[in-house]
Amino acid sequence: MNIKTTYLPGLNGLRAIAALSVVFSHITLELQNFNLNSFLFGVTENGTPKGLDLANYGVTIFFALSGFLITFLLLKEKQIQEISVKKFYIRRILRIWPLYYLFLIIVLIITISSGMDINLKSLILYLFYLANVPFIFGFSIPLLAHYWSLGVEEQFYLFWPWFIKKINNKLILTISAIVILIIGVKLTLHFSCPGSIAERIIHISRFHRMLVGALGAVMYFQKSSFFIKITDHKITQALSLSAVLLLLINKFHVASVLDNEIVAVITVCLIVGQINVSNRLLNFDNKVFDFLGKISYGIYVIHPLVIYFLHKSIFPHFNLQGLAKYLIVYTLAFSLTIFISYLSYQYFEKYFLNLKAKFSIVKSSGAKYF
Repeated sequence: MNIKTTYLPGLNGLRAIAALSVVFSHITLELQNFNLNSFLFGVTENGTPKGLDLANYGVTIFFALSGFLITFLLLKEKQIQEISVKKFYIRRILRIWPLYYLFLIIVLIITISSGMDINLKSLILYLFYLANVPFIFGFSIPLLAHYWSLGVEEQFYLFWPWFIKKINNKLILTISAIVILIIGVKLTLHFSCPGSIAERIIHISRFHRMLVGALGAVMYFQKSSFFIKITDHKITQALSLSAVLLLLINKFHVASVLDNEIVAVITVCLIVGQINVSNRLLNFDNKVFDFLGKISYGIYVIHPLVIYFLHKSIFPHFNLQGLAKYLIVYTLAFSLTIFISYLSYQYFEKYFLNLKAKFSIVKSSGAKYF
């Protein structure tokens, strides 16, 4: 079969921004383990670092981007032939599972050898992509707490290809209704039962943020002139880039209960601005972003172990203080994470990606450099 390639410039740049945001946030949250103050983001009223906000926004960018890309490719496949759900699942397995389980095994070995206990119930949930459950209820496995987002994403894709395959009419209306319904339930819970487990489940599961990306993909695929005119306008692009800057310095705030939903919408605007090219104000389609975007899955998966290794095995041997220590912590954490992620991509993940290509009806390319 002649596989079509869909060129979507700049998306690797957005992946890179999301991944590096999560890493930066998690380094900041761990600064106390390096005997440093987490001053960069400030602290909450109870004294805990506020760095988690940036990590949450980074994951939201990932989710909206994933919802857009997967939906767009499914629609392209549907345009060519009937969607093969079986091949979709094979592609997801080959992309996500190998590194997911390899890192899981490595962490389990380290955890056991360090004398730490492993909650068997948690482990079973992790094995079946239900890591969001222990994350919600507070019994995550050390160094694997971030797996919650991978669980959420895989759960979403259990039903999403079927949805796109079966729904032919009023797709925009249907997705919009689902998003509005979930947000309505979230707001009701927030104001009637603030801090409840039910509200936390919706906040962590955040299917609707992937649906925001999916909705953008449908409107872009259907060439909605109003949607493209609004999202691709220079003012919209300027506001979206300004919002990203505020995210990066931990100053983004519109309405706390809906900030992540707003970030999902901003992400869709940036996606359209990048792939539509003509009105984009900042080009994410370059060699550096392309490289980082390609290894972003590894960056996301591997970085907690790198941070742990640094504060447990490396920094106890160094007598550093002040600004120099901050610079070295961040530089080493980023550099090692990127280096190991590159090795993982080049010598492990790439083998499965080549297999994945054999099951692709529509192939996508995020940039033209590698």
